[in-house]
Amino acid sequence: MTEAPVLGRSRECEMLDGLLDAVRGGESRVLVLRGEPGVGKTRLLEYLTARARGFRVARVTSVQSEMELPYAGLHQLCASMTDRLDRLPPGQSDAVSGALGQGSTHAPNGFLVSLGALGLLSEVARDQPLLCVVDDAQWMDRASMQSLAFTARRLLAESVALVFAVRVPEEDPPVGTEPTGLPELLVKGLPERDARTLLRSVLPGLWDERVIKRFITQSRGNPLALLELPKMTASVDRSGGFGLPSVLPLEDRIERAYARRVGGLPSRAREFLLAAAVEPTGEPALLWRAADRLGLDAEAAKEAEAAGLVKIGDRVRFFHPMVRSAVYWAASAEERRSTHRALADVTDPAADPDRRAWHAAHGAAAPDESVAAELERSAGRAEARGGIAATAALLARAVELTPDPVRRQDRALAAARATHESGNPDLALRLLALVESGNLDERRRGELDLARARIAFTSDRGSEAPGLLLKAGGRLAVHDVALARDTYLEVVNAAIFAGPQAYDDGQYEAARAARTFPAPHPARPSDLLLDGLAERIIDGHTSAVPSLRRALHAFAEPGLSPEEGLRWLWLICVTAVGLWDHETMSLLAARHLKLARDAGQATALPFALTMRCVVHVLDGELAEAASLAEEVQTVAEAVGTAAPIYGALFVAAWRGQETECVELSERADEGLELRGEGVGPVVSRWARALLYNGLGRYEEAALAADMATREYSRLEMGIPVWALVEYIEATARTGAPGQAADALDRLTELTRASGTDWALGIEARSRALLSEGAQAEGHFQQALDALGRTRLRGESARAHLVYGEWLSRHGRQQQARDHLRIAHELFDTMDMQGFAQRAALELTALGEAVTKNADNAESDLTPKELQIVRLAREGLTNPEIGARLFLSPRTVEWHLRKIFGKLGVTSRKHL
Repeated sequence: MTEAPVLGRSRECEMLDGLLDAVRGGESRVLVLRGEPGVGKTRLLEYLTARARGFRVARVTSVQSEMELPYAGLHQLCASMTDRLDRLPPGQSDAVSGALGQGSTHAPNGFLVSLGALGLLSEVARDQPLLCVVDDAQWMDRASMQSLAFTARRLLAESVALVFAVRVPEEDPPVGTEPTGLPELLVKGLPERDARTLLRSVLPGLWDERVIKRFITQSRGNPLALLELPKMTASVDRSGGFGLPSVLPLEDRIERAYARRVGGLPSRAREFLLAAAVEPTGEPALLWRAADRLGLDAEAAKEAEAAGLVKIGDRVRFFHPMVRSAVYWAASAEERRSTHRALADVTDPAADPDRRAWHAAHGAAAPDESVAAELERSAGRAEARGGIAATAALLARAVELTPDPVRRQDRALAAARATHESGNPDLALRLLALVESGNLDERRRGELDLARARIAFTSDRGSEAPGLLLKAGGRLAVHDVALARDTYLEVVNAAIFAGPQAYDDGQYEAARAARTFPAPHPARPSDLLLDGLAERIIDGHTSAVPSLRRALHAFAEPGLSPEEGLRWLWLICVTAVGLWDHETMSLLAARHLKLARDAGQATALPFALTMRCVVHVLDGELAEAASLAEEVQTVAEAVGTAAPIYGALFVAAWRGQETECVELSERADEGLELRGEGVGPVVSRWARALLYNGLGRYEEAALAADMATREYSRLEMGIPVWALVEYIEATARTGAPGQAADALDRLTELTRASGTDWALGIEARSRALLSEGAQAEGHFQQALDALGRTRLRGESARAHLVYGEWLSRHGRQQQARDHLRIAHELFDTMDMQGFAQRAALELTALGEAVTKNADNAESDLTPKELQIVRLAREGLTNPEIGARLFLSPRTVEWHLRKIFGKLGVTSRKHL
């Protein structure tokens, strides 16, 4: 039997029919039905599922009380699909198994769970189209919502439909608690004609027309209001139409109407309804056990069903979610607590310990250590399942129920850490204030300071974090030297992000403290790094080079633990840049990226991708670098975080893309204002200096490079030093080489001590620009020789360029042409078009005809298609490409078919 369109919803039903047709045709579709309570979203979902002939249908009905239980919604959706888990990559399969409570070899990362959910839905849809409907999505637990929102954003060609129904929020909802950024359909009230038809269908006898008009006006066409408001209207108002309008919001009026209906029932029926409202799973057997525990018999259930508010079948379903809410809050606090206690008593502690603990917590009228301890154990299980938001919520409730002040402090500190990790720094700070309100020993105060400092660094990355971390390290040092030293290393890291404003004080004090508390034996790689950085900060770069090299070698050892690698490899890569050690930097950046991918760490992955992107830029592989920069954005979009833009900024600057580079540099500048991230303007000014040098606009380049370094009293490693190089070239070309003398001295102090081909090549090229005659030519030759021994093709090409320009100015045209041709060909091949144009202008001035490399077939590919082509060339399978780009294997297949057509190839080998 074909489902008839819903009254007054022909447009919406047509859209839903089109959605199903598209999915039947092999596409995927996502839709969010958004509207006020009672407007008919659930009815439209019923229409959709009834029309989904040939589909496998999976349903989720979220319940407000389950928002604290990790992956409760995902469990509802995917529990019947677990027979396909073996088709997923092992890491994803294990993560989803852990999230669903089916055992895992390690604590699943939420990112891997999301990837696994995407893959699982895709695999299920291989057999037949899949329709997933999620009702009352605003009440889904955060972990499930983040996974499903991630999945929704990645669906493309899997024959999956994912449809959410969500209430219009009265205020901005917490991040991750409802689907955002997805296609939406706003469901409004019925048109007046259809509203009148629905109203008349439930009104017996004659009603005054003015009353009907008032019902329609007050309900705003809301179907549930049209059905319920007449039931709460006094008889005196049914004919005259002279009743006063209600001042209550429509939702409150409907809920009060339900509360009145519940209040009119016998007490045993009300108790049964309350038990059904408290039990969120809708499991009839559990409800019957609770009813028996409360002394309720079958008659109570019959009376509740007869009222038309609840239906008991294979599941317990309320007529509308507002009924559940009305029943729950109409009961007294003690009635709710006693019902929760009954549910706790009948919930199997072995099969569902977390729900049992949750009921026991809501049933507690006063602090209770046994309940608090069980909540703490539940929090541990939630963390093992990857539900950090649930971990935070359970620990916070455990704090409330802990009678012992000292234990309450410990739990509040743990809850604050989890709350911070779950993305709620304000609540985390409130929990830390609770910790601080009691008497604290020195160790706990140090841990409190450390937690507060890490929140500051995550929230702002500003100048406040280094000082807070330094304070925490000082308190911890007498209790835990290893933790204190790690904290001092965090000070250095935080100061790098804070920029020149925080460089001197925070880093210097951390370096002195590191020397006060020497490393234990044997020293960890992080200890070697801290000691080397401390020596650099206190004694200077030259003195620290041997110590820093020992740290580099320690992090390059095969036995490095994944935990230490994930925590510190970004900082050690920055150190490798400071030592001009490209080979080790490349090795460590690749290791960092592999660890982040393997661990599924969405927080570490953008930084690992960015550092690897920098390696590709230095190697002149801009296409690969752009692909990774695109992946950074993809990761950020997938997990809903702000993405580092530095990789994309590097690519734009080297490519000579002025519009994009300036736009990205302005966004980097905004980081200082928004997050106190002082390194942002430093990077943006260096990028502009590089851009303008490539475009031959030397005065602008000199100004930008000068601004990148002028606030540093002692240069930080990496970008500030690179800005010196740009400043020297820009001032040399503007005819003011004397201005660059100090910059060359500062550069030489760093390059000579490092002594690598990269360092010596850059120094020789810079020195040549400021020299004359044979001395200049000797430096140019040294630069070409040194840089020619590296993989730094962009820097090597620049050496050919500036040497060719020098030769041209000195009338040695043939030699100039030779070097300028090499430079132009290299720049053009690497797509460094700013520098390529600069070389082309010089060649043209020498009478040389310049031809640009012909565009290849890849120019027709989208950025996503380019990413897939490059990964396929590396030999990755479709599932591996999907995992890398957060796509399902079927979407990768779909993209490859399009790519083959565009490139005119027939197989992966031809790529």
